[in-house]
Amino acid sequence: MTYLPMSQSASDKSEEKLSTLLIWDEEALPEITSGKVALWRSFGDSVSPNIVSIPALVEKNADTLRQRYLAWIYALGETKIQGRSLVDHLELRPGFSYWWMTLSVGKCNYSKSLQIGNAFKLMAFEGWLVGQTFTHIKLVSANAPLAQCINAWCVNMGLVFEWQSLPEKAEQVSWLRRFYHSLPCKLKALTWLIHYLVQRWPLKGVGLQEWRQSKGVVTFVSYLFNLVPDAVNVGKFESRYWAHLPDALQRDDCKTNWLHMYVKDALIPNPSKAAAVIRQFNATGKGDQVHVTLDTFLGWRVVYRGLRDWCVVSRAVVKFRNMPISNATDTIDFWPLFADDWQQSFVGVGALSNLLNLNLYEAALSTLPAQRIGVYLQENQGWEFALVHAWKAAGHVDLIGSPNASVRFWDLRYFFDPRSYNTKMKNNLPMPDLVAVNGSAAMRAYLGGNYPASDLLEVEALRYLYLAEYSVAAPKVTRPTGGPLSVLAMGDYLLDNTQLQMRLLEQAATLLPQDTVFVIKPHPYCPLNPADYPELSMTVTMEPLSTLLAKLSLIHI
Repeated sequence: MTYLPMSQSASDKSEEKLSTLLIWDEEALPEITSGKVALWRSFGDSVSPNIVSIPALVEKNADTLRQRYLAWIYALGETKIQGRSLVDHLELRPGFSYWWMTLSVGKCNYSKSLQIGNAFKLMAFEGWLVGQTFTHIKLVSANAPLAQCINAWCVNMGLVFEWQSLPEKAEQVSWLRRFYHSLPCKLKALTWLIHYLVQRWPLKGVGLQEWRQSKGVVTFVSYLFNLVPDAVNVGKFESRYWAHLPDALQRDDCKTNWLHMYVKDALIPNPSKAAAVIRQFNATGKGDQVHVTLDTFLGWRVVYRGLRDWCVVSRAVVKFRNMPISNATDTIDFWPLFADDWQQSFVGVGALSNLLNLNLYEAALSTLPAQRIGVYLQENQGWEFALVHAWKAAGHVDLIGSPNASVRFWDLRYFFDPRSYNTKMKNNLPMPDLVAVNGSAAMRAYLGGNYPASDLLEVEALRYLYLAEYSVAAPKVTRPTGGPLSVLAMGDYLLDNTQLQMRLLEQAATLLPQDTVFVIKPHPYCPLNPADYPELSMTVTMEPLSTLLAKLSLIHI
């Protein structure tokens, strides 16, 4: 895609080189001969005045850019259509808007909405261009939505735009998956639903009787994941998310209810195994602990209601087809970056999954005896807002959100425009009564994001209590001396990130002694096959970190 004059003289071309900005959207650095270059992905290591790093500009202006993006999302929800805001148009239940479950609000910039990073770069890029005198912008990239954004911006600014399109990274996928991805959005969503129901139906009704008859008044909503294998093998519930808390509550004769979301892993590889585990937990708990999964509440009525809500949302999106996706004050139109997110949120698999979850939570919490306290793992995903609504609609009392990990600056799920915390709106942001932040750093992060201070409570980070058993000064296991260097590498939740990490480790291995020992601890959700990395001599382990830290020399995260 090129928007250059059809013919140019030699002098014109010479002047063009001086007034052309090259935007380089590749990992490897370009060969630079003349002109100005904007690195779109790399921080670069050059001090040349002709090179600017857009990621570096983003970091330099991080607070301003994050605030601007959050304000843009808020304004998007408040966009007026026929006299009503988008949030109010999407009211599905009294006081609850589907808007809060969309990808736009979720802002999951590390796995679900991967173009958010490009929105930040565009904002930083626009600010940097003030005072520059370029007449031509050339983009080298495989990212078509990014090219559309920059092209539209160039048209508005009276600049010539050229896009050198690079081939997209080819993915190794089966013909069946290729066929599935070729389906229309709605048909793909219905296909997903059928597959989901066939897979999860073995969990239907498992633990339901115990749930309805529970004597507990404290409920935890968590994942059936990250469990302690030795405990599972004897039918006992132990979760690394909650450390010793379940045992402590049981010793204090505090009966509890556990609503789990099943996640496939090596320990519980399928729903049939999950059903057996839930039955074992209930038998061992003897009424002190009651366990169910969200899929326990599957049924044709719940499925029908989910499909009905999906049809309502899909029809509603027609009203928004011509709505402005950017603020009037913005010179950048972000719509091409988020068109797919919008489709997924209102029509696709994401929409149907969200609405099925909403109805599952309503079914689960409306059949549970009155609860005094509820606690859930907080990451501000779409299902959590459904949970908050369903909890309060069912008449239960206090609900506490518990972030289970550190609160990172760029993990946008944890941050909202301050106006979103206004509880006087008709369909306001569903919020827990308290957020139990795990330490002073998390407290500062929430306060820095203008979360209401009165709704925050600092607590211990249960997930990391096991590290108290490890002492750097006097490790329980003596590290080997005089032997080969040993390196521990810990994998990521996402396959792409793990693969990138392993490639970096392969490169680093060439700089280390040949007898270096590599020990890989993958994320439980993302298993790793050593055969995929023949250049590395490695061992894969799932041993606890407290044990591994004492044995090894270096850590690669």
